Formats: sequence, structure tokens, C-alpha cells
Amino acid sequence: MSHRPRTRKVLSCGLLIVPLAVSAAACGNSSESLSAQPYDAADQISANIPDGKRKADPNKPLEVSVKDGEARITDVTATDASGRYIRGELSADGRRWHTTVPLAAGTRYTVRVSTEDEDGSPGRKTFVVDTTDADNRLRVAFGPDSGTYGVGQPVTAELSRPVTDPKARAVVESALKVDSTPRVEGSWHWVDDKSLHFRPKDYWPAHATIAVHSNLEGLKISGGLYGGSAKPVRLTTGDRVEAITDASSHQMTVLRNGKAVHTIPVTTGKPGYSTRNGVKVILGKESFVRMTSASIGASDFYDLPVYWATRVTWSGEYVHAAPWSVGAQGAANVSHGCTGMSTANAQWFFNNVQVGDIIKVVNSEGEAMAPFGNGFGDWNMPWKEWRDGSALRNKGATRTGAAEREPRTDDSARLRPEL
Repeated sequence: MSHRPRTRKVLSCGLLIVPLAVSAAACGNSSESLSAQPYDAADQISANIPDGKRKADPNKPLEVSVKDGEARITDVTATDASGRYIRGELSADGRRWHTTVPLAAGTRYTVRVSTEDEDGSPGRKTFVVDTTDADNRLRVAFGPDSGTYGVGQPVTAELSRPVTDPKARAVVESALKVDSTPRVEGSWHWVDDKSLHFRPKDYWPAHATIAVHSNLEGLKISGGLYGGSAKPVRLTTGDRVEAITDASSHQMTVLRNGKAVHTIPVTTGKPGYSTRNGVKVILGKESFVRMTSASIGASDFYDLPVYWATRVTWSGEYVHAAPWSVGAQGAANVSHGCTGMSTANAQWFFNNVQVGDIIKVVNSEGEAMAPFGNGFGDWNMPWKEWRDGSALRNKGATRTGAAEREPRTDDSARLRPEL
């Protein structure tokens, strides 16, 4: 064995388990600084790394051990190129370390091993491990696209294939990260086997920054399924804009950051076509839409050009200009489900709202806005029920990913229109 000569006596503390990368501290007195240049511990360390150009099987644990009885391992860190750590465990005698979760597929790990000889002199050994790739990948598409939105905009994640097993869902969800500045309490909710939505307990703060990314790539999810790529998105929110429509008083009040800035006479859905109650999120804005009775199966015929149309459901509910009903606006509900107003008011509304802003209807005879399937009704689901839709909620699955990034320190026309 070739290393630094014996220069000091140090009594070392015992180390039981190292879940990530925790160094063992030395105890006792020393005449030499512990920051001394480490010796090359290559002749002391062995690892089950394939020879030559072969790659490691990600399903087999990575093992590091010492070759003789005069040294022990004090610390091991294994990270990939993006900074994810692989978790592992060190034996009580410091002679063996092994990973405790599967390695990621198609990944290069840099493994740094620290040792200590019988005199307490520190040694170091670094090596590289490449793992074989996986054919079966689960990819994630985040939404919406990067940009600025209203405070009601949920984050979405669409998976390339269904995930039904609860443990696999926990692996996926734990790797989908949403960081906001300022920080908020939020949660993912599984809408179905391929879709997740993320929202805070309350609306996003005004002028927040939201960064969404995935740590899933390469991670084993279940069986032969591994995580695939995902393009990160970065969102910002504007002012907190809420449009509250009272169907009984036929008035819409527009609030900006809690202050009423405009009150608009409106008409909503007449009996048989009552406008949906509840919170909706603006999906898009169309300066011109052609609306027909056939599009919603209405018995009374109409075929109208509609201007300044702000969409709030995929089935065709809009806030729009309705010059033909000006006489009823502020007095009666005569539409087929949309919220109608004068052309001037509709243009003002169109120009002062953006995708993600809040539309809330109260005191209508209509049914409640569904949380999913017809736009973003996410905010109509109580917070406890929303949290219960997380795979990490009350499932005993709090640390399920095979690898994790270091924690951040910053605060962090599809269907048919209705008239």
C-alpha cells in the first residue's frame, strides 16, 4: 500500500449510515491540520464497475469497498451531470458503501470516495460510471408555454403514456418540480392516468415567478419504464385580475389587485341555458368568432358574427360583445350561456385581461363549473380534496425518486361556441 507516511494519531468516530453525502467527522487531538492534501486512495478502493467500454446495469446497485483492513470509507457522493445525487448507505465498519435506489438509465455518474487510513490521514478516489440506456421512456410536456399569465393559471403536465400504479405515480410526481418566488403552498393533482395539474392553495401571487422542471429523466419508474425528457417552462404572473359576474343583478365588477376598476352591465344565460356558476380561467382571446345555434344544439336559430370574444370554456362559453342584447344588459338574462355586454365594454374587457385571469360567476341558475374537462375549473375543488389527488398525499411515499436535485434556496377552437 502506497500513501502518505504515518505522521499522527487520530481516533475516528464511528459512522452508521450515510443516506446521501454526509462526511464522518474525526475526533480527538491532532498535530496536523485535517485540511492536509489527501493521498491517492486508488490502491485502497474497489468498485463493481464494468471493464472497458461496457456500461453498468442501472438495476444493479453500485458498490464501493476498501481492499485492506487499514483504511475505511468516510464519505461517498455520486452525482450526475445535472447535479442529482444518488442515495446510498455506508456500513457501520466503513468498509462498504452501496446505492439504496436504482441508478438512472443512460446517465454518467461521478463518484467521489473519501477514505481515512489507520493514522487518520485522508485519502481520495474519483471514478466515473456510465449506465446503459432504456428503450421505454416516459416523457413529460409541461404547460402552458413560457410567458406571462393571470394569477389563476394552473401548471399542467401531460405524460406520454398512462401511469396507474400508485408507487410509480409517486416516483413521477416527486420528480416534477414547481418553484415559485415568492414561495407558496401548492400541490400536484392527478386528473387522470396521463394528466396532472399543479395549483397553489390560493391564487398565485401577483407578479410571481414560477419555474417548472422535471428531474425524471433516466429515473426508474416501474419495471422497464424510465423517465424521459421534459422541456422546462418559466412563467410570470401579472396583476391579480378578477371579473365577478352576478347573474342576479346582471352586473360584472372587474377588480385589479383587489380594487374595483370597472362595473359593466351584462346579460348571462337565460333559463335552459344558464351560465355555469363558479371560478373559470381565461383560456384565450379571439377578436372575431362566428357563433351558430347548431354549435350548441339550440332550438332557436341564430348565426352571428361575434367580436371581442374572451373564451372561458372549451365548450364555447365566452365573454363577448352582444350589441343585439344591449336593452337587456343590466336588466335580464337572455343569452345562450355566454356573458354579453356592449361592444365598447367588450373591447375594454378584451384589452384589459389576459390568459390565466379569473372569471367568477355567482347567483346563476346554472350548474357548477367542473374542475376538469372543460377548461380550468381547478379552483372550484376544495383544497383538501385537491391535495388528496396527489400520489404523495397519505400514501407513505415521501422520498420515492431514485435521484434528487439539491434543494433550491430561493423563494422559490377546440369545441363549439355558445352564445
